[in-house]
This record gives sequence, C-alpha cells and structure tokens, in this order.
Amino acid sequence: MPGVKSLFVPGPTNVPESVRRAMDVPMEDHRAPDLPNFTLPLFADLKKVFKTECGKVFLFPASGTGGWEAALTNTLRLGDKVLASRFGQFSHLWIDMCTRLGLEVELVDCEWGTGVPTEKFREILAADKNHEIKAVLATQNETATGVQSDIAATRRAMDAANHPAMLYVDGVSSIGSVDFRMDEWGVDIAVSGSQKGFMLPAGLCIMAASERAMELSGLDTMHRCYFDFKDMVVTNATGYFPYTPPMTLLRGLRVAVDRLLDEGLDNVFARHNFLAEGVRRAVAAWGLDLCAKGPEWYSDTVTAIMVPEGNDANEVIKHAYNRYGLSLGAGLSVVAGKVFRIGHLGDLNELMLMSALSGAEMAMRDVGIDVVPGSGVAAAQEFYRQNSPKLAMAAE
Repeated sequence: MPGVKSLFVPGPTNVPESVRRAMDVPMEDHRAPDLPNFTLPLFADLKKVFKTECGKVFLFPASGTGGWEAALTNTLRLGDKVLASRFGQFSHLWIDMCTRLGLEVELVDCEWGTGVPTEKFREILAADKNHEIKAVLATQNETATGVQSDIAATRRAMDAANHPAMLYVDGVSSIGSVDFRMDEWGVDIAVSGSQKGFMLPAGLCIMAASERAMELSGLDTMHRCYFDFKDMVVTNATGYFPYTPPMTLLRGLRVAVDRLLDEGLDNVFARHNFLAEGVRRAVAAWGLDLCAKGPEWYSDTVTAIMVPEGNDANEVIKHAYNRYGLSLGAGLSVVAGKVFRIGHLGDLNELMLMSALSGAEMAMRDVGIDVVPGSGVAAAQEFYRQNSPKLAMAAE
C-alpha cells in the first residue's frame, strides 16, 4: 500500500526529520583537531537530560544491554550479591545477565503488570545486617508490560533501611521521556539507549555514573575491556573516544538533545503523560484491560493492552501490519499472545497517535475482537480535544 508505514512499537521510535538530516553527512575524521568543540558540549548537555551535575556520562557504541554490562562489570566484583525484582521481560534479562556474569542475585519475583516492590526491598535491605547486597537493580519502565516504577520511592526504601547498596536504574525506555532525576534520587548508574526517547536509530548506549560508582570502578572489579570506564574517562576528557565512535549517530544525538532541551524536559514529560492518557482512555472505551494492574503502574511511554481470553494478540499485530501498515509491539515471554503494545514516546503528537488507535481498532475488529467501531478513537479524540499538556501550556 502506498504511503509511510506507521511505527508504534516502543522502540525503535520515529526519527525526526531534523535528526535524520543531521546524520546524513559525509564521513568525517573522528580524530580531527576540532572534534572536542563538538563532543565536550554534548557530554555537558547530556548531563542535563540525566539531571546530574556530578555524574559522568558515557556513550558506548552498543544498545542498552551493553550499558547494563558496563554498569555491572565496572563497579562489582565476581560473586557480589545484587537485589533485583522480575516483573517483565527486560527486568528478567537484566537478572539473567547478572547470573551469567557470575553475580549472586537475590530475586523478588513479582506479578507481571506490577513494578519494583519498594516495601519488600526495604524489608530485605533492613535484614541485610552485614551489607552483603552491593547493588539494587530497578527497571524504571518495563517495556514488556507497560509498567512504570517509582525510582524516588525505591531510594526512600533504601534510605529507610539505612543500607549502603548502590542504586542502578534501567532507563532505556524512560530517560528523555518521563521524569528522571539522577542526583536527587541518589541513582549511581543509569542506562538508556538511543532508539527510544532520544529519537535516534539503535546503536548508542547512553549512560551516566555517579561519583561513587566512578570511585568503585577503579577498584578490583570484574574483567572487561571494551566497556572499561577508565579508557573512556581518559579519552573523553580530551573530547575523543578510545575507539572509533559512530559519528553519524553522535551528530544526530546533538540535534536530538537540542530538541529535548528546547522543548523543556518538564514539557517533554507532560506531553508523554498527556499522550499516554489518551491511549488509556481508548482502551477503557474498548472495554479492554491494561497489563498494568493499577494506575500507580501506568507507563507514559508504552501501553500493553490485554486481548479478551480466547483471542491471540499476535493475530492483531500481524493483521495490523499486513492490512494497514501499522507496527504494534508484541507480547513477550509470559504475556506473549496475550497483549499487544502501543508505543507512545519520542517524536510524537496527538494526530500521529490517533492513527495507531484507529489502526489497532480496525485490526481488532477484523480478527473478531468485539469492540464498538469508533469507540476508542472517539474517547481519545475527546480527551485530546478537551485537554492539553499542562506544563507545555504554562510555558507558552
């Protein structure tokens, strides 16, 4: 079918035209004498996105998974114990990596559709009198289930237990889209990726480490080479990289960060909340349930929608793609075939998102899911028409 395919998976996200143009440049010398004039201000502005003054930003040519490995191997020793909860595919994969790297995981299994169990974490940390737990792992946004966790509450639980463990946050599908405050929340390492809220193709791990994490990275930690913080620190200080950087992605990142800062981070967060609420209104009008078990878990970057029992969400996804050119996210692992996902993060507005809701509604009806035609679309329309992102309006 003619026209542009509609991409509404929760990553990769749409790449704005200005970012695409910034990347469409001839190859350049990554050792050029004037490169630091470009890279050093970029590092400084990325710290603003993470909301850290003291942290160190790293840009590894990798996905967010590479960032996880860098975080663990630079700051922990073989056999160290970490505390983590599993409530979706991506929190599960982080735990799996810990085990495969030789760490001991104290695991809290949670119902999929819920998030970080802060009170349970507080109890476990309070009972850890010998401080064997060295790090707490928290996934801010579980992309597989459309669940967003409260990182500030996780920090409060750690403080209430008076425990010295470090706090690591998976912010791959949250940083640059929903509120994140590295310094204020006492986050020691935060990991993100280029293909989500940063509105770029995949290929860059964008992460930050606290002063405390950097101090630990100089000790006898786990073996690593490519992901060694020390190599990055030495060369980044001069505006260069220890190995060949993906300059086209970095050029795009410069424009993407400018877009975020120009819009204003608080306005970016308000826009994402506004768009997400319209999707949730549509789901309610369809008479369907979210995978997220309650409002306290609702994600502002992705909504996972449960199909009625006896239906296969994969049929919705395949039909939406083949008939309408609409890409929806699939259910993963435990929720495979039970949910389809609408990603609503990055470069996005109401009218763009209405196309996803319309296509999803048509696809569901086509495969036999009994939703009232126009119901979800109308509910979202009325919400968007009668409301606006509050902080964005206040800034005008």
